[in-house]
Amino acid sequence: MCWSAQADAVAGGLVAGVGVACLVRAHRSGRPERLPLAALPLVLGVHQLIEALVWLGTDGGLSDGLAGAARTAWAVIALPLLPVLVPAAVWCATRGPRRRVPAGLTLLGAVVAVPLAAAVASRPVTATAHGHTLGYAIGIPHPALLLAGYLLATVGSLLLSGDRLLRRLGVLTGAGAIGCALLWHLAFVSTWCTLAALVSLLLLHWAGHRPTGEAAPTADHAAGRTR
Repeated sequence: MCWSAQADAVAGGLVAGVGVACLVRAHRSGRPERLPLAALPLVLGVHQLIEALVWLGTDGGLSDGLAGAARTAWAVIALPLLPVLVPAAVWCATRGPRRRVPAGLTLLGAVVAVPLAAAVASRPVTATAHGHTLGYAIGIPHPALLLAGYLLATVGSLLLSGDRLLRRLGVLTGAGAIGCALLWHLAFVSTWCTLAALVSLLLLHWAGHRPTGEAAPTADHAAGRTR
């Protein structure tokens, strides 16, 4: 999360723009299996744009109905969506026997997502400003257990992917999650905007990256894909 509606709006727009570039680059690389993970920056950008609306709701700049819808949309992306999307996208991008690991973590993410989705559907999502950050409350059952599964499904799938760039992304997101939590408790400016931007830039590089030893598609092969 950023420190104001304006900052979230600007950062969200920039990250979403990088997300579009990621999708274009993944498509042009001839690796359609990379498209789901290349879409992650776009999801993060939209998430930040939604949080800009949440900020406006806490400041009284939105009607109660719109503010509630923004909080719910924010929670849907943050809670049930990401623990399924991230490992599933890594599974799509992985080749060979290593696919079994992200496949299992996708199943774990789905198990974690069920109670999270139930909580979002059955309880109102509240958001309160704490200094320069927003604190969300939903009333999730067994939060420590679900958090462990959430991090294992998301960060773990990146760390265990076998792709050097994705492992680096896993280290970045793991360290960023710890940093965001610590800074939130200090009610200081969160690192979320910076983390989303770094994740997006790294995925932009990964989307067009071709592993060592893999030949680029020939002009004839590329032309055949367009027929």
